[in-house]
Amino acid sequence: MNLILGRKPVLDALKSNTPIDRLMIAQNSHGEVIDEIIRIAKQRNIPFRLSPADQISKTAQNQNTQGIIAFVGTKEFSDISALFEVAKLKNEKPFFLIFDEIEDVHNLGALIRTAVCTGAHGGIIPKHHNAPVNDTVVKTSAGASMHFPMARVTNIAQTIDELKENGVWIVGTEMTAPKSFIDVDYSVPVALVIGNEGKGMRRLVKDKCDFLVKIPMKGDFESLNASVAGAIVMYEVLRRRSK
Repeated sequence: MNLILGRKPVLDALKSNTPIDRLMIAQNSHGEVIDEIIRIAKQRNIPFRLSPADQISKTAQNQNTQGIIAFVGTKEFSDISALFEVAKLKNEKPFFLIFDEIEDVHNLGALIRTAVCTGAHGGIIPKHHNAPVNDTVVKTSAGASMHFPMARVTNIAQTIDELKENGVWIVGTEMTAPKSFIDVDYSVPVALVIGNEGKGMRRLVKDKCDFLVKIPMKGDFESLNASVAGAIVMYEVLRRRSK
């Protein structure tokens, strides 16, 4: 069971129809946000319990909860065909995210939230050497990680081959790439690869990309945070497809 802590994250999760098992609310909690949380919980028939503050703190292992905890189930993963079905049902060209050994749970959560906001149809993560979809990912994504379709695969490189066989073009982010991220046609079926925070994409994954793109930068830093870089390219996909 995963936990979402804090008033705004819990409210965001409720508004995004994240599957919530139950709520625990501190007895002395008041305010407009708490009132709205209770109202939505009643509408969705989500059980909630008013509990002593010390019990809330103990349940959250002394993390800051702002007097509220949402209990959500364990993430259920799909297969690749289910991701294609999401795009088909929306009558849209597939747009997927491939997370190639993302280690930081905050980055993974932020990337998933942006993926939902930009209309991505699903994400693909490796079974090993990747951040888990845990409480922090659920909170950072404002609950989006619980309903964003995701496939967990044994081999990313083989999965890329499968995507290509189904007409998907693979775009990898690479700070030394010769092509800018704005110079790619995103109107076609596309999967965007976000590499590891420190090492970037693995060599075999990079070799299988149809396009390698960079984000032009000024200043003394060599690269952007993985979630920021991913967000920039994802919004370019959305911009192109919104024309």
